[in-house]
Amino acid sequence: MSVNVLKPGLLDTLQDRGRPGHAAIGVGRAGAMDLPAWRLANALVGNRGDEAALECTLLGPTLRFEHATWIAITGAPIAARVEGTDLPTWAACWLPAGSVLQLGRMAAGCRSYLAVRGGFDVAPVLGSRSSDLHARLGRALQGGDTLPLGNTATDAAPSDHPHALPWRLDPQPWFDFAQAPLMLLPGSHGEQLDEASRQALYTRTFRVGNDSNRTASRLDGTHLQLRAPLELISEASLPGTMQLPPSGQPIVLMAEAPVTGGYPRIGQLAAVDLPHLAQRRPGDPVCFRRGTLEQAADRLRRRGQALDALCRQIERRLQHDGFLSRMTGPA
Repeated sequence: MSVNVLKPGLLDTLQDRGRPGHAAIGVGRAGAMDLPAWRLANALVGNRGDEAALECTLLGPTLRFEHATWIAITGAPIAARVEGTDLPTWAACWLPAGSVLQLGRMAAGCRSYLAVRGGFDVAPVLGSRSSDLHARLGRALQGGDTLPLGNTATDAAPSDHPHALPWRLDPQPWFDFAQAPLMLLPGSHGEQLDEASRQALYTRTFRVGNDSNRTASRLDGTHLQLRAPLELISEASLPGTMQLPPSGQPIVLMAEAPVTGGYPRIGQLAAVDLPHLAQRRPGDPVCFRRGTLEQAADRLRRRGQALDALCRQIERRLQHDGFLSRMTGPA
């Protein structure tokens, strides 16, 4: 059971929850940039583990599904068509064998997620199927690639034509259409900014730079500077760390953050807002608001509870509607 890549998108990589616990050997976590979107895509097709999904950036690929399967697309709004049929996002969709799925441009946001029943079954490295381009673990999809799938066989085909289940998720709680201010905690070198820069960090609007990627989001538009030069040694870094390089344009480390860095740390983005920054495309505005560790931890806890509850509701709905039995194979 496999999927053939007929035409790659701008940047398509396989991602799961990531590979934590390997910083000591220089390997970061990586994983999906928008973890809630990744998890909900898997939940919609009945996956309940750490199955790998396809993360698409700005422009999606064209794929041929050699065997019938269920898919779901979440994250940034993206055009999806199969044989002239428009498929909805944030819903489970049935694709017959031989279907060619065309994913177009994203109307907003930066990253969409395509999950399949059983997941993409590539060989794991250090316990994860995630591609980490920064660490050269895996690579972006190319035309002609063949991706194996997990157990997606069905006892009986629901239909010979592509179609979606009659219900879908509301993306509003999970996709930041309003591009609201993001919570930024004080960094260990935040007080080393001059007075004007400390105020600008929380009052001015930045723009996502064109050279942003899975390693870091570069923020243009407002120049920040220190009160005096700092001589630093490299220290541990992680996703969400805001650094200030000599250019004066801050960068926020993302999923493929290096495990160490030597630039001043002027802030730490709340983990709950990392998916929102991941969905800002080049040119999009970024504003910050002050927050505390307690506030950030509470928001992360509440999001986790809401996500767990929604995944349970999805599973119950699939079972109640009788569709989960058609999504055969253990999740």
